[in-house]
Amino acid sequence: MAGRYFDEWQIGDTVAHAITRTVTETDNVLITTLTHNPQPLHLDHEAAANTEFKKPLVNSCFTFSLMVGVSVHDTTLGTLVANLGYDSLKFPNPVFVGDTLHSTSECIARRESKSRPNAGIVTWAHRSFNQKGELVCECTRTALLLRKPA
Repeated sequence: MAGRYFDEWQIGDTVAHAITRTVTETDNVLITTLTHNPQPLHLDHEAAANTEFKKPLVNSCFTFSLMVGVSVHDTTLGTLVANLGYDSLKFPNPVFVGDTLHSTSECIARRESKSRPNAGIVTWAHRSFNQKGELVCECTRTALLLRKPA
């Protein structure tokens, strides 16, 4: 098991996740069509050519999901009781096919669970960056984690 227990997190702990990913056209087309998103900015090269970006943007749902997904191994794998929420989701810069993304997670809050003596609540600031170091996605995530077994 790779995730950390509640007891193993301290405010300020930051993980640079080892998994990186170059975004492909297939990634973008699949998430866009699987979610029935008709936005031409993601699928139509001609329509996107007439925008300030001049080419299709990667669907932000993919960017967000990738950022959270690569964090699981280092944060909650095997220790998660439940995700409690995601807040302050932002996309400060666009993602394009061919961009390579890497992510970090910083513990920004933790507290005992009032209702579950075997668990605690941790909040992370997740951030994803492209190959130029530009921030492309960020959010906070709060989860209920198991305590380390005695």
